[in-house]
Amino acid sequence: MVSIKGRRGRLAASVVSALTAGLALCAFTLGGAADGATVADAFGGRARPTIVLEHGAFADGSSWNGVISALRADGYPVVAAANPLRGPASDAAALRTVLDHVKGPKILAGHSYGGNVISQAATDDPEVKALVYVAAFLPAPGESALELTNKYPGSTLPEALDPVVHPQADGTTATDLYIRQDAFRHQFAADVPAGQAAQMAAGQRPIAQAALTEKATSAAWLTKPSWAVVTTQDLNIPAAAQRFMAERAHAATTEVAASHSVAASHPRLVADVIERAARATAR
Repeated sequence: MVSIKGRRGRLAASVVSALTAGLALCAFTLGGAADGATVADAFGGRARPTIVLEHGAFADGSSWNGVISALRADGYPVVAAANPLRGPASDAAALRTVLDHVKGPKILAGHSYGGNVISQAATDDPEVKALVYVAAFLPAPGESALELTNKYPGSTLPEALDPVVHPQADGTTATDLYIRQDAFRHQFAADVPAGQAAQMAAGQRPIAQAALTEKATSAAWLTKPSWAVVTTQDLNIPAAAQRFMAERAHAATTEVAASHSVAASHPRLVADVIERAARATAR
């Protein structure tokens, strides 16, 4: 079940074009069969913005595959950035190198911990026109992912984690966090087919434990329009925490009964939200 709320609703538009000696009326509706198909005239003849996708912890760029397919089918250029998962500041710096390389307007979408990263990477970047948070963190300056997760009950992630301690170059040790493969589907991807969830578990990228306690230093959602997908069956980030962050950011919010891996289980819905953000900010 999906519900949509917030200050931005569904968009519809019509275009009147002058053709040579006469006028021809050309009407269209933004959205298409699943509110996802778009028409070039929605952007006034300009190219669509590039959609830059940032994955979160326990995932990699392939977690966006279904969303990428949907967006590309609708004519959007897409880049799925590689997130080092070392800490919000350094990961945001890595993402900024991608943003600097991609010219023109961009819509930035982040999943889970990727929300921390896009919030910092997009600060003061005029070419990022909108932010889309997909089952994601929207930290304010001074907040960490762990703090926001624990703000409301419901996360069962700690019991599913598999910590790995490793040496660092300076002689100290650090801890990387995985989700145990036997717990991965239940914890992270309960509504994803079992075979696909098993592949996701095998290919997961670990996050540095320190990244979850590192505090945000900036928040692009304070100045940029934002959209949010809230997952009501999420066992990583409680839905109440997601709602709190989305409401605080005045994000246009879509709620869906989905697991944390909503981009894998509901790729068309996620693509639709991203496309709404792109159309609403097309100027």
